[in-house]
Amino acid sequence: MTQTIAPRVRTMVLLLLAATGLLLAGAGPVSAHAALTGSDPQQGAVVDKAPTQVSLTFSEGVALSNDSLRVLDPKGKRIDRGDPANVSGTTYSVKLHSGLPDGTYTVTYQVVSEDSHPVAGAYTFSIGAPSQTSVSVSGQEAGGGVVGWLYGFGRYVSYAGFIVLVGGAAFVLACWQRGSGVRALQRLVVTGWLALTAATLGLLLLRGSYTSTGKVGDVFDLDLLGQVLQTKTGAALVSRLLLLAAAALFIAVLFGAFDKREDEEKRDLTFGLGIGGTVVAAGLAASWAMSEHASTGLQAGLAMPVDILHLLAVASWLGGLAALLVALYRAPADTPLPGSAVRRFSRVAFGSVLALVATGIYQSWRQLGSWSAFTGTRYGQLLLVKIGLVVLLVGIAWISRRWTARLAETVVAKPRKATEDSDGEKEHATAQAGASASTSAAASGKKGASAEASGKKGGGSERAAQLARQQAAIDTARQKQERDADPNRFGLRRSVLAEAGVAVVLLAVTTMLTSTEPGRTEEDARAATSSSSAEASSAGALTLDMSFDTGGEDGKGVVRIDLDPARVGGNEMHVYVQRPNGRAFDIPEVKVAFTLESQDIGPLPVVPDHIATGHWSASGVQIPVAGEWKITATVRTSDIDQTTVSKNAQIG
Repeated sequence: MTQTIAPRVRTMVLLLLAATGLLLAGAGPVSAHAALTGSDPQQGAVVDKAPTQVSLTFSEGVALSNDSLRVLDPKGKRIDRGDPANVSGTTYSVKLHSGLPDGTYTVTYQVVSEDSHPVAGAYTFSIGAPSQTSVSVSGQEAGGGVVGWLYGFGRYVSYAGFIVLVGGAAFVLACWQRGSGVRALQRLVVTGWLALTAATLGLLLLRGSYTSTGKVGDVFDLDLLGQVLQTKTGAALVSRLLLLAAAALFIAVLFGAFDKREDEEKRDLTFGLGIGGTVVAAGLAASWAMSEHASTGLQAGLAMPVDILHLLAVASWLGGLAALLVALYRAPADTPLPGSAVRRFSRVAFGSVLALVATGIYQSWRQLGSWSAFTGTRYGQLLLVKIGLVVLLVGIAWISRRWTARLAETVVAKPRKATEDSDGEKEHATAQAGASASTSAAASGKKGASAEASGKKGGGSERAAQLARQQAAIDTARQKQERDADPNRFGLRRSVLAEAGVAVVLLAVTTMLTSTEPGRTEEDARAATSSSSAEASSAGALTLDMSFDTGGEDGKGVVRIDLDPARVGGNEMHVYVQRPNGRAFDIPEVKVAFTLESQDIGPLPVVPDHIATGHWSASGVQIPVAGEWKITATVRTSDIDQTTVSKNAQIG
């Protein structure tokens, strides 16, 4: 039976790693957590007089650098002067040179949101009349490229290391104290500490390039590192490293002095280690809570301790699960995992699940804000996947609890059987004693003959030691075989292995969630944009937003049509195509048509000119009569992927 377990374990591990890799590879660049909700001049606006400054308003506060806001003329030359500054609240501006000529200007921004994630984007406005521009912002993204991928992988490793470190140590201390002497568990916890330490150092080095240039060569730039250390995220990473030093001391005591104590002495030391370990684990969890989602937005003062509790519950459950899996497969035959330890972990896991449910409900409400955000935002969709995985994990855990109960019944039944068979064993032992005496005499004779033949002093004692080692190895192998042959223990192994597999995928989804714009923020940004569009419409212009999906790999987005002054006669039309996260979407072609169905007029086709990335315009668009017009946009995202969307609007 043991020979068939190893191939299954290897196959499961390979499949889990492949699934995790696909999840992480599909994550793409980190989504912006601070959305652009307004600008002056507005996106696509045509102003008569050159502005003296450009202002941007975000959904939350952002951190600026000298090059965070840039304004480029049609030839790509910078026309901004001075450093960007915070005007009021979440509005930031940069001053412009005077005497700007007519034409189309491009505004680019790259900032860092309060929850530590980089935000980048661009849009255009025109002075006098639109013109051709040489500026291309198709590559404008934050957190992408090799550095972005490495940073995302570092985040995953740091979460995994934290879970294994905290959960493994908690399993030893709370569930199986004799496990402190098991090499496999020691290696597991130390590996978690090493992974978390290495990932934290890596994130600290990558942070500067990740939030600015995105170049691999800037990873070891000391100037960027100095800037990172002055930020909230940099301080959190440094604090994590200091706490990891304390965690190293905790590990040394747990697997050193604690393991060498007697059972009665361990009781006194357990309380001190439990308090110290909890403080260190809570501090490590706080290094995430104080620098990411929980630190910004609604009820931050309550959200941070809730997030700490959530992370500790995750570590106790999933990290303890990893320790249980290692103990079931790697514990030595002379120190088998007892059923009492499995039962204790089952109780710890149950409490952790209750804490996860309570804190998860609060976090979901805080990050989503509405039921529609479950399906209407990427964060909500990922959260649904996470909830499904948690339900699946709880279901498998229920199966594990059944195997645990059966294993406990088997352990209780064995002593009873031993008592009933004790008389027979005594008689058998007497017979074996006589046989052993004869065997020993024969063996002594053989040893004496061998010693006399070889003429070497001490040969018999060496042979005896060798035979003793062989017998010990045989006994150990027999004990391991008997242990592995237990169907209840084998069933528990398989269910725990399945739990661990789901946990690996769950951790990947959770990492993606922490790098995705919360649903509440995304919906607030949409509402602010719609409000801005409504204001523009009331001023005589018409703005329509239409979502589309061509069905391709990268086929989702929003097409925005601005018609000014939206009256009978000639009109100026601007078309903007954006991805769901608000970034400019450069597609091969977009066409617009106007139809007045009530009077059988149209469709009147309009093919706008491409101005910049995600921006098309057309002048002199003629609307012959007033009425409720059907405005149709045909979007082509590839050679074969195309779709048509439409909306009705009153013109004239």
